[in-house]
Amino acid sequence: MNEILLTRRESLNAGAAIAGVSLASMLQMQSHAAPSRREKSCIVIYCWGGISHHESWDPKPDAPKEIRGIFNPISTATPGVFVSEHIPLLAQQTEKLAIIRSIHHSDSAHGRGMYWNMTGHMPPANRPGNIAPTRDDWPSLAAMVSEFRAHRSGVPRAVRLPYPMVDNGTLQAGEYGGWLGAQYDPIVMRTPAGKEFGGVSRTLGSEVLNLKTGLDEARLTQRHQLMTTLERRVGQSADFESFDHFRDMASGILLSSGVKTAYDLDREDPKNRERYGDHIGGQSLLLARRLTEVGVPIVQVICSAGDLNGGAGDMWDTHSDNFNRLKDRLLPVYDRGASALLMDLEERGRLDDTLVVFLTDFGRTPRINGGAGRDHYPNAYSVVLAGGGIKGGQVYGSSDSNGAHPQSHACGPEDLHATIFQALGISPRAEIRDMLNRPFPVSDGKVLPLF
Repeated sequence: MNEILLTRRESLNAGAAIAGVSLASMLQMQSHAAPSRREKSCIVIYCWGGISHHESWDPKPDAPKEIRGIFNPISTATPGVFVSEHIPLLAQQTEKLAIIRSIHHSDSAHGRGMYWNMTGHMPPANRPGNIAPTRDDWPSLAAMVSEFRAHRSGVPRAVRLPYPMVDNGTLQAGEYGGWLGAQYDPIVMRTPAGKEFGGVSRTLGSEVLNLKTGLDEARLTQRHQLMTTLERRVGQSADFESFDHFRDMASGILLSSGVKTAYDLDREDPKNRERYGDHIGGQSLLLARRLTEVGVPIVQVICSAGDLNGGAGDMWDTHSDNFNRLKDRLLPVYDRGASALLMDLEERGRLDDTLVVFLTDFGRTPRINGGAGRDHYPNAYSVVLAGGGIKGGQVYGSSDSNGAHPQSHACGPEDLHATIFQALGISPRAEIRDMLNRPFPVSDGKVLPLF
C-alpha cells in the first residue's frame, strides 16, 4: 500500500470540503471561536540608589547588631516568611509575591548596577564610573519588551515616570533604547499630581512630556497640520530621528483621547487615589496602572524623588541616617503605593495580565557604616515579582546569615530577565536586531521556576 502523506493545510482543506466550507471560512470561524489572549503588560517599580535588602525583603534578626540594624522582622500573609516591620502593607500582600533573595552581580557603582538590572547584561568594562547613554548600549527592559508589542499611533512604546535617572550630573545608560534606536527610548512623563518630597531629579535636557499644557485641542490640531505642510527637512534623516520621534509621539498623544485621558488623574475615584498616597511615588504608580490600561505595554516608575548627588535626599542611597530616612520617608511611600497597586490590579481583574517587577541597583553592605548608614553592595540583594502568571507566596533562594552572599539558588540579572520575558509571553531567546541588523537574544539567563 502506498503511504499517503498530507500536509496540515491539505488536511484542513479535506476536512473543510467534507463540511462544505472553504478553508478560508473555516480559519475565520476558528479565529472568532478562539480569540487571541490579551498581551500582558508590565509595571517596573525601580528603587534608584539601592534599597537595602536587610531593611526590606530579607531581614537578618539573628545577625550581630552592627549587621541586623534596628528594624524588627514581622510575619506576613505567607506562613514562615518575614519582612521588615516598615513595609506592613506589603507584608499583607505576600501571597501575590515571589521574593528573590539570592540575586547578585559584581558592580558597586549605582549607574552600572542599574544598567545590569535594567538590561540584564554586564555594563561595558571600557566605560568606568557613571555611564552616559549612547547608541552602543544594550537596550533597556522597557525598550526590549516594547519591540514585541504592536505599536499604535498616539500610544508610547514605553513610558518612564516621573524622571530620568541621574547621578551627579549624568543621565544614566541602561534605561534607554540603546542600539535599537531612538524610537525605542522610553519617553519620560511628568506625574501630574502628588506632593514632591525631598526635591526632584534633574532632567538635564532629556525630553520630558508634560500633558498639562492647557492647549486647546482644535488649536493644537491646526498647528500640527500647518507645521506638517510648511516643514522642509534638511540633512540626513538620522540627524532628526530623536527629535522627530518625540515630537510625533507628543502630538499623537495630545491629539488622541486614550493616553491623554489616562493622564488625567482627576478622573480616578478619589478614594482610590487616596489609597495610593498623596505623594509623587504613589501617584506615579497609579498613573502607571492607568497607562497600561490604555495600551502602553510597559511603564517604569522611579519610586523616589531625587537624583543621587552624594546620597542626600529622598532616594535609596542612604549612606547616612539610613534607618530614620527609611522609616520616616522612603519605606512608607514605597509600602503604600506598591501595595495599593497590587490590590487595585487584583480588584480590577488585571493582576494575571500585568507583571509587576520590583527592581533596584543592589543592596547594602552587611555591616552598617560609621554614619549609621549603608554602602554599596551587589554581592547579595533582593528583587520581587508579582502578577503576570507568577506564583505568589514564595521565596526563591536565600542569602547567608549576614545577608552577604547567596546561600542557595544563586541567580543574576540575566536570569531575572529571562523569567520576566517568559512571564510576558516572550521567548527568553527571542531575537532583537541592532542598527546593523545583527541578531541578539533578548536574554542570556535561565528562567527561574516561579510559575
